[in-house]
Amino acid sequence: MNQPPETLTRYAVTLRRWRYGDEPVVYRVCMESLEHLIPWMPWAPGYDRAAADQYIDRCEQHWRSGYTYDYAITTGGDVVGSCSLMRRIGQGGLEIGYWLHPAYTGRGLATMAAGALADAALDLDGIDHVEIHHDEANTASGGVPRRLGFTEVVRYPDQPLTAPAQVGVSVVWRRDRS
Repeated sequence: MNQPPETLTRYAVTLRRWRYGDEPVVYRVCMESLEHLIPWMPWAPGYDRAAADQYIDRCEQHWRSGYTYDYAITTGGDVVGSCSLMRRIGQGGLEIGYWLHPAYTGRGLATMAAGALADAALDLDGIDHVEIHHDEANTASGGVPRRLGFTEVVRYPDQPLTAPAQVGVSVVWRRDRS
């Protein structure tokens, strides 16, 4: 398989590919989540409607090129966050990223989404591992790969800091194809 499915389901979450026309939805969910996102996401400060439009445009371009596969995280029919498979860790690997609306944290939804992405990634031709990277201070984000059985492989200093809550130590978790 050369691309992951456009829709993935795992327990209470369905991931669906972000597409043109989703700009109002991603804008709303991001705006409602800004206070929660600003400490960790370098793109969150100053987020506006133009950023939402540009994001969806990038999602479409990157999906076609195979560089990134971006999904809306949904539960009960509501869009509650975003997640991605990204080709930025080198040959044979994909990195998983995710965030949730704060009203939906603590329910295991990020873990379900990341698990669905990991399985889909490892079904792709030429992919033999997936990784999750997070700042050491983001313990909530670090709980996701731990719950999924990923192995912590390295911690390294990561400078410059790009978001206010970061401490500058990146933690990398990995799952290899079995």
